[in-house]
Amino acid sequence: MSTLAANMLVIMLHGVGSSGSDLAPLASTWKGSLPGAIFVLPNAPSRSSFGSGYQWFSVAGVTEDNRSTRIREARASFDTTISAIIKENGFSDRLDRVAFVGFSQGTIMALDAIASGRWPVGAVVGFSGRLASPLPLQAAVSPPVLLVHGSVDPVIPAAETTKAAALLQSQGVMVETLVIPGLGHTISADGAARAVAFLASAMAK
Repeated sequence: MSTLAANMLVIMLHGVGSSGSDLAPLASTWKGSLPGAIFVLPNAPSRSSFGSGYQWFSVAGVTEDNRSTRIREARASFDTTISAIIKENGFSDRLDRVAFVGFSQGTIMALDAIASGRWPVGAVVGFSGRLASPLPLQAAVSPPVLLVHGSVDPVIPAAETTKAAALLQSQGVMVETLVIPGLGHTISADGAARAVAFLASAMAK
C-alpha cells in the first residue's frame, strides 16, 4: 500500500527483550479489520541488558524509585524512532491518524508519549503495561486509550492498568479498560479482538 493511499499508521511497540517482529502475527490478524492501515513494527533503539532482543530502557536494577527517571532518559531515542517512522510514511501532518499499540514496556512508552503531551496521536492501545511517567503529567487529551491486562499477570500486576486509567482520566483522557480473567503476561485472542475493534472505532473519522 502506498503512503498516499493509507489512512492510518499503526506503530507497534514491543516489550523488553523482544523485537518488533514478535508483534507481526498480531498485525497480520488486524489487517483485514483495518484495511487502510500501514503497520510498522520497529525494534527499540537499544539491545536488551539481558542479551536477547531490544529494550526502550534498561530494567536491570529498576525500582519504583528510578523507573520514571529511566523513562525520561529514554524519551529522546523513542522520539527519534517515532519521528522517523511518521515522516517516512507521510503522517507528519496527520498525527490524528497515528495509533500506538504497545505491549509491556512498549505500553509504558506509549502511555508516556501521551501523558507527557509529546505525541497527541489518534489512539493508543496498551497491553499488560503501566503508567510510570514522571510527574506532573501533561497529557495530550486527544487520544482515546484502551488498556488490556491479564488478571493473573505475574510481571506487571493488573492493578497497574486500573491505576493508569485513573491517572489518565484525571487528565481528561478517555480510557477504556479490559481485565481478562485467568490471563498472564501475554496478549489473548479476546484482548486482540477488543483492541482492533477499538482502533477501528477510534479512527472511523
